[in-house]
Amino acid sequence: MASAVEEPIPTSAVLMSASKHISGRCRGENIAFLKCKKDDPNPEKCLDKGNQVTRCVLSLLKDLHQKCTKEMDAYAGCMYRNTDEFELCRKEQKDFEKACPLN
Repeated sequence: MASAVEEPIPTSAVLMSASKHISGRCRGENIAFLKCKKDDPNPEKCLDKGNQVTRCVLSLLKDLHQKCTKEMDAYAGCMYRNTDEFELCRKEQKDFEKACPLN
């Protein structure tokens, strides 16, 4: 069953727009993944940690999109149109961070 609010597709513009939120909420998962990669050169050994990072990011994107759809879409759209240049999207960034504050 489809939800009323579609989940954002994690394009580079969406990921860049949410990067501050991702670094906060998914910090533990990212650190565990990077530690695993550092400790074991075999990529297969870290697949579970990588999947945990992916699940965290997708969950966060869904939450952000539900809480502040208009502002997130405006910010990601600006980033897309301006090839992920933060400097050209400060107004949209400010509106997004006001609607969905960093924790």
